[in-house]
Amino acid sequence: MTVDVHWQVTHRCGHAITHDLAHKPADTRAGFARWLATTECTDCWRAGRDTSHESTEQWLAKRRAGEQQAAVDWATRFEMPPLEGSERAVPWGERCRHQLVDAAHTALVVEGSWPEQDWLALEEKARSVRRAGWWIDQRDAEGSDLAELLDAATDTDRGCENPF
Repeated sequence: MTVDVHWQVTHRCGHAITHDLAHKPADTRAGFARWLATTECTDCWRAGRDTSHESTEQWLAKRRAGEQQAAVDWATRFEMPPLEGSERAVPWGERCRHQLVDAAHTALVVEGSWPEQDWLALEEKARSVRRAGWWIDQRDAEGSDLAELLDAATDTDRGCENPF
């Protein structure tokens, strides 16, 4: 007996849609169908987001502008230095830095048990990493990993990995 590839899902908006989940591994289809039930159907999602009939590119540009402004405001508030890199990399790096440091604060201080003194030391290390590309490379990291990542980035004793 094979696992169904067509799943009838009643979305949060109340619309029942049959989804073809053949592209998903068999052992993830049920979980994905449960998750789909927590979302609006595609038509309702588009209707709720696309009130001005803007294109996906326009919507994404607005979203990125909002994220960028939040990153700039945050950097100003916490006296983060400007990042270095290409014209495209700097804004992206600023957004990545903001998101990662914010996630780290939540994981380590708000939800964790880090004292403020330790957090301030970590924040100072974050200020020392000014290459936008480094922050972009860490964009998928967990906030709880930031201390170890910054230790590695600021370790001056690690030497050359390839001595030849």
